[in-house]
Amino acid sequence: MAADSLRTGLLFNETQFKNCRNFSNKNPRTRAAANFSSRASQEPLNDSKNKFYKELGMFSLRKRIEDSVLRAEMLTPTALELEEANHINQEEVIRDYDLWDDLGKSNDILIKLANSAKVVDTLRDLKYKAEEAKLITELAETDAINYELFKQAYSASLDVNKFLDKYEMSKLLKEPYDMEGAYITLESKCSDVYSERWTGQLAQMYMKWAERQGHTGRIVERCPSNNGGLKSATIELEFKFAYGYLSGERGVHSTTRISKNTPALSEATLAYVDVIPLFIESSPDLSIDDVDILVSYPPNCDKNPSRASSAVQIQHIPTGFQVQSTGERSRFANKIKAINRLKAKLLVVMRDRGLSSVKSINKCDDKWSGVTRKYVFRPTKMVHDLKSGSQFPDVNGVLNGKLDPLIAAHISSRQPSTVD
Repeated sequence: MAADSLRTGLLFNETQFKNCRNFSNKNPRTRAAANFSSRASQEPLNDSKNKFYKELGMFSLRKRIEDSVLRAEMLTPTALELEEANHINQEEVIRDYDLWDDLGKSNDILIKLANSAKVVDTLRDLKYKAEEAKLITELAETDAINYELFKQAYSASLDVNKFLDKYEMSKLLKEPYDMEGAYITLESKCSDVYSERWTGQLAQMYMKWAERQGHTGRIVERCPSNNGGLKSATIELEFKFAYGYLSGERGVHSTTRISKNTPALSEATLAYVDVIPLFIESSPDLSIDDVDILVSYPPNCDKNPSRASSAVQIQHIPTGFQVQSTGERSRFANKIKAINRLKAKLLVVMRDRGLSSVKSINKCDDKWSGVTRKYVFRPTKMVHDLKSGSQFPDVNGVLNGKLDPLIAAHISSRQPSTVD
């Protein structure tokens, strides 16, 4: 009897609890009161958490700003002193030289003078930016940590770091053609579907890199495939040091994909990247005998059969090098551009091999024989540059144009090692 009474009481309490809960859910006033009570109990915790993260973010901003200011204070005075001395020397050269004697040489002297003046002005502006960032940081601290002021100072510090990175890198680019623009030619492997898509991804990677540098790349030639990729493409970068930055990109770029036939295995997808100088303010200083070249006129690569082909392909018979130009409207213009590309290619090969004449160049090895860089997505994400030996985990970032760490690693690897 007692057990039945206890069971009845429990059932009643459960039913009563459910009814009360249903009533509170259906009653807007009761539900609002419950929500308000819940928010009120969580607000102090959320406020303290937001405050903690905000303070942590400002501490991180302040640390980065201080590092940038310190770097600018250490490097800028010395760099400015050197560049001002260089500018004075350039002015003295002009005063002692008759510009009408040799117009070509005079043009080079004037270009160097203008470049040195630009660097001096930028370094002076950089000094002011560093001082501005430091002053804003001090004002923010006196104003009870003003977050907006910190962001303003951080923006100025980013400009400081960006210029110093470029300035330091440009001082390491001392090879003869490092200051020139660049032609980037991309080619897929044997009309492979995956290789054509991979070639398209690499083309976008270089376009995004140029955009991050504040410049615009131009895809002047493209041969699209039916699957949305690219059989081949040529990009022109008409800004200084483009070749110096990107010369390390030359070679076979490889990525892996899961095999359809054997899922446990992966297959390599290849694309070839060639980088040669684009002479912006001069023309390649090299003569090529007419008997050494074979000129042909291939059909259009685009999907418009009605358009007459103006493409020109030139083969250098002694070396086997082939270049082409398809972006101009006339065959004459394409032939001139193709010859300039061939000259640039030969000059680079002569420089890399330490040769003094074109006749010393032997037929080159198969360009597909070795891999320059691997892009790995599984099982771990990694970009492995075989030239410099560097490895980076941010594969997606690299494909989105964040090439600066790879470029810096390659330029550093080119520098002669110093022995204590």
